[in-house]
Amino acid sequence: MEQLFEYFTRKLKETPTDLIRYKYSEIDWSGHALGLVGPRGVGKSTMLLQYVKLQLDVKDTLYVSADHLYFASHTLVDLADRFYKMGGKHLLIDEIHKYERWAVEVKQIVDSYADLQLIISGSSILEITKGMADLSRRVPVYEMQGLSFREYLHLFHGIKMEAVSLNNLIQHAYEIPGVAHPLPLFHDYLKRGYYPFGQEAAFDIALMQVVVQTMESDIPQYMDANVSVGRKLKQLLMVLAESVPFKPVLQKLADVTGISRNYISDYLMYMERAGMITQLRDAVGGIRGLGKVEKLYLDNTNLIYVLAPKRADMGNVRETFFMNQMRVVADVMCSPVSDFWADGMTFEIGGRNKGQKQIAEIEKGYVVKDDIESGYANVLPLWAFGLMY
Repeated sequence: MEQLFEYFTRKLKETPTDLIRYKYSEIDWSGHALGLVGPRGVGKSTMLLQYVKLQLDVKDTLYVSADHLYFASHTLVDLADRFYKMGGKHLLIDEIHKYERWAVEVKQIVDSYADLQLIISGSSILEITKGMADLSRRVPVYEMQGLSFREYLHLFHGIKMEAVSLNNLIQHAYEIPGVAHPLPLFHDYLKRGYYPFGQEAAFDIALMQVVVQTMESDIPQYMDANVSVGRKLKQLLMVLAESVPFKPVLQKLADVTGISRNYISDYLMYMERAGMITQLRDAVGGIRGLGKVEKLYLDNTNLIYVLAPKRADMGNVRETFFMNQMRVVADVMCSPVSDFWADGMTFEIGGRNKGQKQIAEIEKGYVVKDDIESGYANVLPLWAFGLMY
């Protein structure tokens, strides 16, 4: 067990606390147990260790990763029991989905140690959501996404500012302190700013590794499927990457990939939950997730530039960015007359020459333009939608 404490001490020393992510303040850290999920590489492990640094006493706290060699010969329950008897009060288990029987053992730990706080985290959103089904009433699960443009400014450039509400944004009440010309920074964000590891020199390679692990390991593991399914999933993602924004025609996707038409919808849902794609639905009944899928996008703009740089036309990039950032603060649906509908407002996305034609008859209609530094009347700059979280 000594090696686990050494690992924890080393990870804690390496953890920065200059940027505290948007999700931190939304989590009730006082609960007996909680889960944190999100796509690979968005900063979940860092946030768990920040919680330790900022709020806990290291003397009664332990952070472990479930893929540590220790668990080749020990169970999670063994660890929890030994740690509890040593006076432990806070046990944080990262990469929980890498441990085969984690759901059963997590339930046992939660039930058996009433005054031991258990926090689990993992990248396989599907696996964790399925495993937490029995515990969901007692163990809240929080979902986190990648960096906003605002968080990127802080982490990559040391520019600090508070988040801007959607209401303040449409009133033109926003500015980036000390930055007169935000567009060069915004265009850099679009290429590498969504993932905290975007500062690494080999970012493209690292992001491709995230994609491969997600498509060839995480999703097939959830499906109890073999390696060939992982390859088909990756092929499907590459077909979508070359076609987005794409109105899904299931038969066409089946013909191109060789995947049975009956499985395509399920595969797309798995890919969406794993943070690889986004499905834009219509507003049937006003209930998110139940409407018909009108368009498919890659999940974020960084994926566009890495997976399909030739498809990085600005129309696609703009819509992907808007959808990705807006969904954190509002349910985003397909507008019957324009691009997007969110929070009772209609948004038309375009370049600096975009006109008002599509939204001319709409009461709460806004034109969101790229390549402009500031807005006026019902015209809003695209980059400002990255300041909302």
